[in-house]
Amino acid sequence: MSEPARAALAVLRSPANFDWTIVYLLILTLFIYSGEIMAQRWNVIAAGLALWFADWINELVNSAILFWTGRAPLWVETGHTSYQILVGLNAETTLLFLIYGMAFAKLLPANPRAKIFGLNRRWMLIVGQSVVSVILEVVLNRWGYLNWYWPFWNLGAGLILIVIFGYAWFFAVAAWAHDAETETKRWSIVGGLASVSLLLAIVFGSLGWL
Repeated sequence: MSEPARAALAVLRSPANFDWTIVYLLILTLFIYSGEIMAQRWNVIAAGLALWFADWINELVNSAILFWTGRAPLWVETGHTSYQILVGLNAETTLLFLIYGMAFAKLLPANPRAKIFGLNRRWMLIVGQSVVSVILEVVLNRWGYLNWYWPFWNLGAGLILIVIFGYAWFFAVAAWAHDAETETKRWSIVGGLASVSLLLAIVFGSLGWL
């Protein structure tokens, strides 16, 4: 097993490293959501939740990959954290992803068909935000806090996969939920992602893959 994977497993779901900072971050996240709820910006809230549940799907599969291979998941988060939820997800980053979709939604133009330089502006934002996110991941990787093991998911050509499967589909479903024509469709999108993540958590958890 890779050393980063061992390091993450050593503190997995242990309260030993609890830090009060996480309580502040939780309340701050709730404050941000309450502001959107009071303003009734349901499209922004749905975008935030859609991206968050999409990340949970990725994280659950990532944890299962460690069990399947016995060597390493696609990514491992190491370093100090208030709580290591999964090998690739800690308490701080899950709160980050909980508001990331809302931040992205704020950038979306009112017209879903708006273009810039002849290209759909939404898809340009999806790709652009994904690239920026991966650049940040590269920095974290260089600093030793985000670890990649497998050659196909690493620096070089592997970064393309990280852009597509690590982020682009997150932002795509966030935009999809944001742009839904009706509230029923909007929340069915969010509910579908939530259902998949819950099902994976139950199945993988019961099998001991997490």
